[in-house]
Amino acid sequence: MFKTLRDAMGIPEIRKKILYTLLMLLVFRLGSAVVVPFLDTSTVSTWMEENATSGNFLEYLNIITGGALSQATVFSLSITPYINASIIMQLLTYAIPPLERMRDEGEEGQKKLNRITAAISLALSAFMSYAYYLTLKNSMDAVIDGGSTEANVFIGFIIVLSFIAGTSIVVWMGNRINDKGIGNGISMILFAGILARFPSMAGTLWELTLNEPQQYFFESLAVLVLFIIMIAFIVFMNAAERRIPIQYAKRVVGRKQYGGQSTHIPIKVCMSGVMPIIFAMSFMSLPSTIELFKSTYTDPTGFWQKFYNGFINFFNTTSWTYAVVYFVLIIAFNYFYVSMQYNPVEIANNLRQNNGGIPGIRPGKPTSDYIQRVLSKITLVGAFFLGIIAILPIAMTWIDGNLSSLAMGGTTVLIVVSVALETVRTLESEMMMRHHKGFLE
Repeated sequence: MFKTLRDAMGIPEIRKKILYTLLMLLVFRLGSAVVVPFLDTSTVSTWMEENATSGNFLEYLNIITGGALSQATVFSLSITPYINASIIMQLLTYAIPPLERMRDEGEEGQKKLNRITAAISLALSAFMSYAYYLTLKNSMDAVIDGGSTEANVFIGFIIVLSFIAGTSIVVWMGNRINDKGIGNGISMILFAGILARFPSMAGTLWELTLNEPQQYFFESLAVLVLFIIMIAFIVFMNAAERRIPIQYAKRVVGRKQYGGQSTHIPIKVCMSGVMPIIFAMSFMSLPSTIELFKSTYTDPTGFWQKFYNGFINFFNTTSWTYAVVYFVLIIAFNYFYVSMQYNPVEIANNLRQNNGGIPGIRPGKPTSDYIQRVLSKITLVGAFFLGIIAILPIAMTWIDGNLSSLAMGGTTVLIVVSVALETVRTLESEMMMRHHKGFLE
C-alpha cells in the first residue's frame, strides 16, 4: 500500500488529486472543531461521556462523526443523514418500480437518483438537527436561556440551522472529492472521522496501562495483537471470492469462429460490506437510545416497570442476550442485502442469451438454482465473518468493563480497512491508465 502511494505521488495529476482530497479532509476536521453558538459544550461533553457508552447508538453516531457530536460542533451530524438517505434509496429502488427503471437508465437515471437522495438527505438532516436540539435543550440542559420566548425561538432556529448547514457542507465536500479527488468522497470523510477517534481509544489503553501496569500491560498487549489479527483477517476476507466457471459455446459466422471462451463469475465472500452491521446496530440500539430520553416510572415495583426494566436489560450491550440477537440479526441482514444485489434468475438468463453456461449444469432454472446454492453458502460464510468482527470487541467488555470504549472497535476497523483497500485499488487503476502503452509505441 505504501509503495502504491509513493508511486502515485510521483505522477503530477494523481498527486494533485491526493493533495485535493487531503485538503478537503483537513477542512472537515477543522469544521469539526467549530462550536455551534448558544451552547454549553462542557455540559454536552460530560453528558455524552456518561450516556454514549457500551456501543449504543449515540456512541456509534459519535464515532462516525469523529467526536463532533459530543462537542456540539457545526459538523455534529456529519454525513449520517446522507448515509441514512442512501440506505433508504437502496431499499426503495428495489421496492418501487419507477425508481428501479430510473436506476437502469444509466448515467442520466443515476443523476436523478442522486438528486432524490440529496433531497431525502436534506429532510433527514432537518429532522435529526431538530431532534438533537431537543436533546440538547431538554436532556442535557446545554442551551443558553435567552430570557424570553422570542429569544429562545431565535436561538433554537440558529442552532438547528447550523447543524443543517454543517451537514450540507460535508456532503458538498464529499461530492468535490468525487469530482476532483481520489476515491469515494463520502467514504473518505467517514474514514477521516473514524480515524480521528483512534487516538482517544489508544489513549484510554495507555492511561489504564500507566495507572495499573500489572493488570493492563498484558491486556493492552493482547488487545493490540487482536486488532492486528483482525486487520489481517479483514484484508483476507475482502479479497476472498468464489469463482463460478463459465464456458461460452462456439459458433461460426462466415469464415470466423466466435465464442469458445472460458471465464468465471466472481462472487465475493464479503460482498455486502459493513451494511448488515449498520442495519443490525441501528435496530439493536433503539431500546437503549429511547431509554436515554424516557423518564422513569413512579412505581418501582409495578408490573410494567419490571417489564420495562427487563426489556431494557435484554438489549443491554453488556448482556449475552444482546450479543446473540445482534449476531443473528447480522446474518439475517446480510442475506437480505445480498438478495437485493444478486438475482440468480437474471444471471442465468443473461448466460443463456449469450450462449454461455456452467459446465455440467443445464441452462435455465438448473443454472439459477446452482447459483442460488453457491450464493447461500458464500453469504453464510460472509455473515459469520461480519458477526465475529462485530462481536469480538463487545466480548472485551465482558472481560473488563474499562474497555467499553472499544465496543465499536470491530465495526470501525472494518470500515477503515475497507475504505483503505478501495482507495489503494483506485490509485492502482489511476496509475495503470496513465502507464498503459498505446498501439503505436
